[in-house]
Amino acid sequence: MFSNLAEKLQNTMRRLRGKGKLTEKDVDLALREIRLALLEADVNFKVVKDFVGGIRERAVGEEVRKSLTPGQQVVKIVHDELAALMGREQSKLRLAGSPAVVMLVGLQGSGKTTTAVKLAVNLSRGGRRPLLAAADTYRPGAAEQLKVLSETAAVPCYAQEGAKPVQICREAVRLAAREGYDPVILDTAGRLHIDDAMMEELKEIKRQLKPAELLLVTDAMTGQDAVNAASSFHETLGLTGVVLTKLDGDTRGGAALSVRAVTGCPIKFAGVGEKIDALEPFHPERMASRILGMGDLLTLIEKAEAGLDEQKARELEQKLRRQEFTFEDFREQLQQFRQLGSMEEIMAMLPAAQVPKDLRRLKVDEKQFKRIDAVITSMTPEERNNPALINRSRRLRIAGGSGTTVQDVNRLLTQFSQMQKLFKQMGAMEKKGFKGMGKKKGGFPFL
Repeated sequence: MFSNLAEKLQNTMRRLRGKGKLTEKDVDLALREIRLALLEADVNFKVVKDFVGGIRERAVGEEVRKSLTPGQQVVKIVHDELAALMGREQSKLRLAGSPAVVMLVGLQGSGKTTTAVKLAVNLSRGGRRPLLAAADTYRPGAAEQLKVLSETAAVPCYAQEGAKPVQICREAVRLAAREGYDPVILDTAGRLHIDDAMMEELKEIKRQLKPAELLLVTDAMTGQDAVNAASSFHETLGLTGVVLTKLDGDTRGGAALSVRAVTGCPIKFAGVGEKIDALEPFHPERMASRILGMGDLLTLIEKAEAGLDEQKARELEQKLRRQEFTFEDFREQLQQFRQLGSMEEIMAMLPAAQVPKDLRRLKVDEKQFKRIDAVITSMTPEERNNPALINRSRRLRIAGGSGTTVQDVNRLLTQFSQMQKLFKQMGAMEKKGFKGMGKKKGGFPFL
């Protein structure tokens, strides 16, 4: 996420932090680097000009001159301006009405249909009962795709073959009112480009349904094209917000840093993966911290609280104290850990200064997790509880059953043995007076 931009800005900020005194020349040099980094990230040039100008005005003023740590103060100014550029505070959905209507619009290929399902999942976790409406009658298979995804997510979906989009939306709202669903999420038709006929249809749906939220779903990887699309939709329909998809991909970041400034529309959600739960509320302050290498511990904590089982963590702690940690426990912890996201995503949420450079650059093959799971699954219950039973013939059987090699099995057994020794040492340390070890929610980080 913003990897190239983040690296360049972090290098610039690192040089500023090291200076006990700043001259205007130092500030101008840093601003030049920031300007180039933003332009390379495909940020709108007018936005870059205003952004850099705002930083310079504050960086050469009394605010910095009177500071005991001018370098650190400029870093804070850049962070504040970056957060302000993206909206400063989180913009939440406003779901007025009963049922409330959320209308999704966008160009074809932006990920609108999958975003509709992700949004429904997100709202379901918040205690709501959303209903999806398949209002895209133009793209072949669009309604069927929404129905299949909605079944996976266990969210109801309304579709009506042969009906017009406006009629489908009206009937979906009536169904929701009768059955107690709220909100209704309208997946409208996308186009390869913006055209008058498409806009007229969308305006009619808006006029009749009066949506509480009208969200543009746009692909963050398209850079300024995403901003241009947002401007056109906003001028015609009056958007209430934007959802950026594929923010986890090889995006330069221009859309995320430009769309609020250009359109005035807040970014409400960000798609950060392909899974149906990979939709996050967009926090400008946290995103600014990530970009500048300050980490995003709040989001990491929220993910942990949502994905990790506190009761199982307490049970695991007791097992560790009794030195009864088994392969079954290891697999369970591994599965919970993976719910936090990929290793790269987790590293991005940690402050750069606290993570060694080699570790931050570490690329973890997600297939390795599957191999570990396959090896453990191929063991018998007795072998999982007592790895000492696994002799040469058993290793051959486990390797064959898991589709791995004996070397893979040996490596896992060795790592597991080392882990058990580590926990034994930690238990001994605690007995000597190091109290409270291993009491954090989610157990120990095993990777």
